[in-house]
Amino acid sequence: MIIRAVLRLFENWLNPFALAAQLRPPGKAWAFVWFYVQQAKLAFFAMALFGGAVAAMEASMFWFVGRLVDLLDTVPKSVGWHGLFAMHGPELLAIAAAVVGLRFLVITISALVEEQVVVLNFFNLVRWQGHVHISRQALSFFQNDFAGRIVTKVWAGGQAVGDLLTSLLQVGWFMVIYTLSTMVLLAQLDWRLAAVIGLWVVLFVFMARYFVPRIRFHARETAEAASALSGRMVDSYANIQTLKLFARENQNDHYIREGFERFQAAQTPFTRLITGVRATHALLSGLMVLVIAALCIDRWFQGAMTAGGVAFTLGLVLRLSMLLNRMMTQLNSMMRNIGTIQNSAELMSQPIGLLDQPDATTLTISGPHIRFEDVSFHYGKGKGAIDHLTLSIQPGEKVGVVGRSGAGKTTLVNLLLRFYDVEGGSIQIDGQDLRHVTQQSLRANIGMVTQDTSLLHRSIRDNILFGRDNASEAQLRKAAEQAEALDFIEKLVDQRGRKGFDAHVGERGVKLSGGQRQRIAIARVMLKNAPILVLDEATSALDSEVEAAIQSNLEQLMHGKTVLAIAHRLSTIASLDRLVVIDKGRIIEEGSHTELVARGGLYAELWARQSGGFLADDVDEPLLS
Repeated sequence: MIIRAVLRLFENWLNPFALAAQLRPPGKAWAFVWFYVQQAKLAFFAMALFGGAVAAMEASMFWFVGRLVDLLDTVPKSVGWHGLFAMHGPELLAIAAAVVGLRFLVITISALVEEQVVVLNFFNLVRWQGHVHISRQALSFFQNDFAGRIVTKVWAGGQAVGDLLTSLLQVGWFMVIYTLSTMVLLAQLDWRLAAVIGLWVVLFVFMARYFVPRIRFHARETAEAASALSGRMVDSYANIQTLKLFARENQNDHYIREGFERFQAAQTPFTRLITGVRATHALLSGLMVLVIAALCIDRWFQGAMTAGGVAFTLGLVLRLSMLLNRMMTQLNSMMRNIGTIQNSAELMSQPIGLLDQPDATTLTISGPHIRFEDVSFHYGKGKGAIDHLTLSIQPGEKVGVVGRSGAGKTTLVNLLLRFYDVEGGSIQIDGQDLRHVTQQSLRANIGMVTQDTSLLHRSIRDNILFGRDNASEAQLRKAAEQAEALDFIEKLVDQRGRKGFDAHVGERGVKLSGGQRQRIAIARVMLKNAPILVLDEATSALDSEVEAAIQSNLEQLMHGKTVLAIAHRLSTIASLDRLVVIDKGRIIEEGSHTELVARGGLYAELWARQSGGFLADDVDEPLLS
């Protein structure tokens, strides 16, 4: 009970889920490290304090050995233990208490701070704050990078910061205290021994100054190549069905091998430097040990040093040599960590691309009335997408948006959801400019079903409850029933035997058919029951029978809501209040289905050209920059 209480005391010292007032870290490696360390200063001070005490105790152990040899030299063997304790009992008891009791206490507290505070909590504090910051990034941030690469950098950043600090305190700080202790103890025997140790340290520092900057540069290059390779592998595994479908395993192997070759090329100069460091240190340490051994023997011949002093000195110096060698070996991992930290810092320090304004208010809905006022948006390219578009959607009106692929339909929806800010004009809901309201309150008032439905690898229940997390079981089941999803949900069993609403759907919902995923998404939006409804090919993944079955439920869902619907299958939106035809980012026609067909314009042409109920794709969507 006492042991567990002590463990919990240290484990509760630092909250791994604490959030700093400013979550964006600096972009430079050491500033990045300090950004997180300052949130746990006391813990690292304790780690340094007790780590230094451990180093001093380790150096003292050799002094104890030398002292014991000298004490034995003063006691005749014939008197045995009784005579030894009679002559030196108090000193021997003091040495025993230091070796067993004090050493145990110092090492235990040092281990508690390192393992229970830093490793357990600090590592995750860095990862958690990194995740919270990154997850608030704009949609374009994630569209322009590998998801696996982003995850690797966030996770590795926390690991690298913790590992670097642990190495600095375990090895670097330990070495400082141990070296100083060694010099103090040897100076008591002969100042020349301490001088040789000082010279050894100076040469070591010059060697480090030569190698460390070069190692750091190549460590950063290696970390970047490693994260890029990880991104390629995750991307391949996430799309394994496509690779197998097109029998492209060999070509993908070539793509992955190219990543491995880049990693190998970045790692080669790095490992050569590490080999150079280790060889150079082996030569330096060998020479220094030889010089110190010669001095000790000379002093012993002169009668100025006891046998215990020689044993103590050589043992202490050999331990110092081993520790310096360990530190040079640790430079490998330390420089890798610095490179990884810099690599992570460059990603995690990027400012949030789309922020709420400081005076942003909560969106209040009375209509809702949506107005696009002279809106222009070109993905930063100067042209394309949306160009001087004005559109007003009255409260409760159901408007369909029609146009060839690339006309700007999806961009219009993304601007309404404020995934991007308009480059010109404004978008208003009930007279409130979307740039002046919080993103959370805006999206809380919009329900959307997309053409490409992606579910999280969680239970069916969790996926639907994203619509309203406080919904009751009855409301959950009703939403699933309205979306014509209840029957197949109740029959689901995943690989772990979880059934029905508790069954997990696989990554991006791959264990469900396209139609099943779409019905889950519709159930989620039905549960959300937001006043604004956006349908982006909401029934595109459904077969005709299922689509007909839920069409009436969609009409029920749309009742009393302001609706913006995008469809290639014109029959699905022909009955809406108004249809708007967009071409090259501009509205060129609007009216009812009957009016537009009679007008004989682009809509009538698209209606006539439909094959199987879908529009031909003449133009590609503009790529995101």
